[in-house]
Amino acid sequence: MIEQIRSLPHQAGIYQYLDEKGRILYIGKAKNLSKRVKSYFNLTPILTPKSALSLRIKKMLSETVRLHYIIVENEHDALILENSLIKQLKPKYNILLRDDKTYPYLYVDMEEPYPRFELTRKIVRGKGIRYFGPFSVGARDILDSLYELLKLVQKKGCLKGKKACLFYQMEQCLAPCEFPISRETYLPMVMQGIEWIQNKRRLIKQLEEKMEFYSESLRFEEALTLRDRIERIRKSELTSQIDLASAENYDVFAIATNETRACILRLFIREGKVASTSHDFLPLSLSFSLDEAYERTLMGFYGNEKPPIIAPILSAHSFESSDWVCEHLSELFGKKAKLEVPQRGAKKELIDLALANAYELLRTPQPSNDPLLHSLQELFLLDTLPARIEVFDNSHFGGTAPVGAMIVYDDGRFDKKGYRTFHLHTHDEYGQMDEMLRRRIDGFSDNPPPDLWVLDGGETLRTLAVDLLNSHGIHLDVIAISKEKIDAKAHRAKGSARDILHSTADTLRLESSDKRLQFVQMLRDEAHRSAISFHKKSKLKLDQHSKLLSIHGISQAKIHKLIEYFGTFEAIAKSDFETLRELIGAKDAKNIQNCYPDEISK
Repeated sequence: MIEQIRSLPHQAGIYQYLDEKGRILYIGKAKNLSKRVKSYFNLTPILTPKSALSLRIKKMLSETVRLHYIIVENEHDALILENSLIKQLKPKYNILLRDDKTYPYLYVDMEEPYPRFELTRKIVRGKGIRYFGPFSVGARDILDSLYELLKLVQKKGCLKGKKACLFYQMEQCLAPCEFPISRETYLPMVMQGIEWIQNKRRLIKQLEEKMEFYSESLRFEEALTLRDRIERIRKSELTSQIDLASAENYDVFAIATNETRACILRLFIREGKVASTSHDFLPLSLSFSLDEAYERTLMGFYGNEKPPIIAPILSAHSFESSDWVCEHLSELFGKKAKLEVPQRGAKKELIDLALANAYELLRTPQPSNDPLLHSLQELFLLDTLPARIEVFDNSHFGGTAPVGAMIVYDDGRFDKKGYRTFHLHTHDEYGQMDEMLRRRIDGFSDNPPPDLWVLDGGETLRTLAVDLLNSHGIHLDVIAISKEKIDAKAHRAKGSARDILHSTADTLRLESSDKRLQFVQMLRDEAHRSAISFHKKSKLKLDQHSKLLSIHGISQAKIHKLIEYFGTFEAIAKSDFETLRELIGAKDAKNIQNCYPDEISK
């Protein structure tokens, strides 16, 4: 490796440190690859890490046996490529933040005859557009509240109807589609809505009055719905006595740490007031770097799309790649991005406010399962605390309707929005798991890897997963859980069969009372439930389609042949006549066309 380091080009690019198994340990960017990589090492008399490096970097270099690099045109391209690869490959010593979703904004087009409030995550064209946000939570709740409290035009298509609809009868709309409502009469409601967006406490007061009315009217279900909505709107608000005495906008980012975790806080100031706030926790580990945490936070928040509102950025700390990030954001915004670390004045007060709230959040109790997760990390020798876990299981009945399911456990709860189901084509357990995991790996560019994979299966399937990940250079812990075999069988019906845990460390047989085993069993059972549920739906659909095809004279043997070729009945329905004719003959191809007259491509 020493000769490779000596011959590195003096060009911009990214470099990757790999371990003995070919897994990527770290991805970094450089304006000058040669200078950057050499800054880690003493090249004479032998290759050794420089003494001034942090313990984190020294530990990383002690595991490094190979170096890869990619040359790019400039620093901007290096930054983009670095962030993309970190997101996909989850290197052991890089920080991966998962909060890279685009936050919604509310907007109103004041040039419309009767303006309406809408949600957007992108820039909307129009000279009269006013944006409000971004909102980490509560955007939809605020929007729904405006339409419940104000007699605005409720739907985009309402004005086309030319006749008052149910909203008018419910006294939720003035019905300008039918009645001569002047713009001057209508606009005060829009301005009231804008005031409530900008001062959510006044909106909450209106909602609380309505909730009390529902409660007094014994409409408890509606009152509970409003209570939950008020709570979500409150979550986005941060009370502050700071008065900027001006209508300025700022995006504020602050990171605070304690002994065990970091809190990343985002604070959005709009027109001199706190518009919304959001935060995330990040477990502290050997890989944590404050510099990298700020870079990941800003790159994740702004992404690669110009935001509807461009505000100066305030950072609580300076960080190494701030110039790179600023250049990237300038290109993204189409104008010079402002990124500063305030030292005094009102801006410093905003930083202090953000940091104070971040430290306050760190004092809140950690999730009750944190000690258990640390125990799992020790038991299985995991590289990362398993805060986010994906669990896989598959299901079929006699080889028919094979499906797979992935469930997600995150931050102490099952994340139902993260669940995925898969229609599978292979009929053996090994092939099904292989197919499912490959599809999940292909999706890492859009949905980054978790901290841990748990498979319902034995060591063979765990090894399959590890080999797949290694072949893609992805650093991800994997464990599996299986039933011990009794009488050469491992059926769940065998009541005396015990669960076995498989990891890189060992094959473990824990007591049934062990909390660690029970936790993994809970994850496995939820994945099994999801797979079984999806399989039942798929089997029912398959039976309905099979019956339909049978009625049209297609034999079961030909149905199986079609399913093996196309995978799903939807694919059969959308296939072309020539492909069907080659598989089952012209007569049966025509019968399928009669079976699916609206879907078949003739």
